[in-house]
Amino acid sequence: MAGFHVRSVLVTGSNRGIGLELIKHFTGKLNPPEVIFATCRDPEGVRAQELKNLASKHPNVVILQLEATDSASIKSTAKKAEAHLGGTGLNLLINNAGIMPPSTLESATPEDMLSVYNTNVVGPLLVTQAFLPLLKKAALGSNQKGMSCSKAAIVNISSVLGSIEKTPELFSFVPVVSYRCSKAALNMLTKCQSMGYKQDGILCTALHPGWVKTELGNFQPNADLTVDESVSGLMKVICDLSEKHHGVLLSWEGNTLPW
Repeated sequence: MAGFHVRSVLVTGSNRGIGLELIKHFTGKLNPPEVIFATCRDPEGVRAQELKNLASKHPNVVILQLEATDSASIKSTAKKAEAHLGGTGLNLLINNAGIMPPSTLESATPEDMLSVYNTNVVGPLLVTQAFLPLLKKAALGSNQKGMSCSKAAIVNISSVLGSIEKTPELFSFVPVVSYRCSKAALNMLTKCQSMGYKQDGILCTALHPGWVKTELGNFQPNADLTVDESVSGLMKVICDLSEKHHGVLLSWEGNTLPW
């Protein structure tokens, strides 16, 4: 962790839950990033008030509007971030925005499946496409060897619930069929990104944050982690990421999980 020197980071879904806590932890580091882009759908809404309060105390936090399922919004945000970075590139992109509505094999509808897939898979795909030039610029401008978040990295917040191998032991844990399918697809996207961006020196990893007590997960009684506990673990994992973690799914404790 001592070598973790990220100049710039962008986190989607930063107005609540894990996203907001990530912003808090980045600002609290002894060597915080010079620029922390905190994006959310509605920066002026009531649900973003805590994020705005945080940004008022930390000048390095830049709040940007971003609707992760809207190409025009994503491209506009990428242009604003590029202008703010002044040609230095983006070191770390964390695709965190996601939804998890209740759904079972019996209750899932086409609309439900497509809505969840659009947010949890298409969103990270589009956001990464838009910010890829800035990630490449950061990688090219770095004198670091190997791969790391200090150089250039894409971190997709996924879930062990998307692990096909783990499904038999976790199927009764929580239904959320649409969410499970979307995270399995996000895991595949992460693997594809790791293959496609390897030559660019961009680290690509998926992280499972654990079962966290947030708006997203607290409709289930199985949530056993506080947001702070989860993100404290995630931050340690992110700080320690290296080439050996390229194209893998890791837990908040740093353990490798099967696809």
